Amino acid sequence: MNLADVQKVKQQFGIIGNDPALLQAIDTAIQVAHTDLSVLITGESGVGKEFFPKIVHTNSVRKHGKYIAVNCGAIPEGTIDSELFGHVKGAFTGAVNERKGYFSEADGGTIFLDEVAELPLSTQARLLRVLENGEFIRVGSSDVEKTNVRIVCATNVNLAEAIAEGRFREDLYYRLSTVPIKIPALRKRGEDVVLLFKKFSMDFATKYNVPKIQLDESAKRAIIEYSWPGNIRQLKNIAEQISILELNRDINGEVVSRYLPKEPKNNLPTIAGHKNEGKTFESEREILYSVLFDMRRDITDLKKQIEILRSSQESSKNDTTYYAEANEVPVMQHQIQPSYQIQPAQVHYEPVEHVVDEYVEEALSLDDVEKKTILLALERNKGKRRHAAKELNISERTLYRKIKEYGIE
Repeated sequence: MNLADVQKVKQQFGIIGNDPALLQAIDTAIQVAHTDLSVLITGESGVGKEFFPKIVHTNSVRKHGKYIAVNCGAIPEGTIDSELFGHVKGAFTGAVNERKGYFSEADGGTIFLDEVAELPLSTQARLLRVLENGEFIRVGSSDVEKTNVRIVCATNVNLAEAIAEGRFREDLYYRLSTVPIKIPALRKRGEDVVLLFKKFSMDFATKYNVPKIQLDESAKRAIIEYSWPGNIRQLKNIAEQISILELNRDINGEVVSRYLPKEPKNNLPTIAGHKNEGKTFESEREILYSVLFDMRRDITDLKKQIEILRSSQESSKNDTTYYAEANEVPVMQHQIQPSYQIQPAQVHYEPVEHVVDEYVEEALSLDDVEKKTILLALERNKGKRRHAAKELNISERTLYRKIKEYGIE
């Protein structure tokens, strides 16, 4: 590792930290920049993946060419092919003019495809052709066009799982990941968290013209021990809140803790009274299924208890009542018989054990839960899909697909 080159890049792009995994990722980006190999950058959301394609581009022979960054998750599925590859006039409704796509515009330069796992399978096939021979066809055309671009991709999705579920092409994965670069999560970077917090707090002190805050040892320990599920993006947000709201500029661990969201155990949703001790999960879908099954069992048990309680109350009422044959008056013990008649249809008795035996356990549909969650998110955000997608922590394109899939109006 050439530490001098790494430090130069850190200063150029404002990258803070000395974690070995981070330094190794920067060094790999510098080394691969001089080639034309495809690069796949992986890491959780908010770790700073967007810096690395810029490092690759600025240290390559293509640095004087165009650099185009495309967020694949923000482009609707119906227009993604046109955005990337262009279209000819009349290719679809509204295509009144020809249009160059990003691959034409970036010819001779670098194109960064962020959230590449969000691409539809049909678009993945087109991208594979570009990677293999630099060829593509604009939407509505039959003419093959050529482009000479360097492709750098990034994703926070586990592509091995996406391949197993049929959401991502295996051949495309191997072409994209010629050189993989993994960016470490903030919680794994130790003292880097403190360095970043100080940098952000100094920036906000300057921005808002307030004295900079000082962290004592308990505050440093609090931010180092926190898991930071939102990574650097979340850390910056917390630093801004404390810089603006705290009058006392000497910050301790108790103050920091007030701004940190409470962490669920094992970072998984929990059901009261149920523990997942000893269980291991291979995917988030298995976790969701487990939670739903636990929830169903809880609801079932609760309904049974209600039925038993209700039946018990009915039974206590019936202890002082017996019924005569049809067309006879119900006789109350220790009371005088009334003078009116009750019709047979009005007299009905059902044993308690029959009520309980006929109870049928209700099943919860995963699709129904997902649909209801999306509907509630859209309702809370007044139908604004961008805000709903952000709340659900999914891309707009994924939300668009789900809305279409469930027929949500």
